[in-house]
Amino acid sequence: MINNSAEHHYTAFLGERKVASGNLEHVVSTVKDLVAEEEWWQLLIFDDLTSNQVEVDFRGTKSSVLDRLKKPMSTDALKVQNDNQTPGRGRPKLGVVPGEITLLPRHWEWLKNQPGGASVTIRKLIDEARRLHSDKDTLRHAQEATYRFMTVMAGNHAHYEEALRALYAGDSSLFDQLIDGWPADIREHTKQLAARAFMAKA
Repeated sequence: MINNSAEHHYTAFLGERKVASGNLEHVVSTVKDLVAEEEWWQLLIFDDLTSNQVEVDFRGTKSSVLDRLKKPMSTDALKVQNDNQTPGRGRPKLGVVPGEITLLPRHWEWLKNQPGGASVTIRKLIDEARRLHSDKDTLRHAQEATYRFMTVMAGNHAHYEEALRALYAGDSSLFDQLIDGWPADIREHTKQLAARAFMAKA
């Protein structure tokens, strides 16, 4: 599902030229105003956080295009989803999702002896692991977002592979040198994405 909040940002490229950046409504509205129908095939819209591509149906009037953004799932799809839902175990009011894990007997024995029981202990262990590894996760996500964008938009440009190696090595100076000859809008967007990775690795 598309994150369509005002704070979430997207960037649209028409070929090698950036044509819009901002929340999705702004990007789509700008594209609808500036990009001719016969050029839509060149258009790519990226989620600025992940660099995943966003598919938008630009057919029809601007208002109809923007209305479709507010309906990420069709009525038929919702009906099928609801028909397939069955009551499950767990405590849904608390946001608890039932699942299954496999442990050795010694693990179960240790869990049973912990204050609060197995479920409480496992949740605490997961929260602690997430806290300890948050910096590594931030770095990995930033590197992956930069890699995705580079692969789509700059895979055929000079020094692409060397720039990737510099990205993962955390060498921001070398990275900037290697991409200096890329088209301006692609280069600047790549630098913005990579900055998060270099900051997280510092």
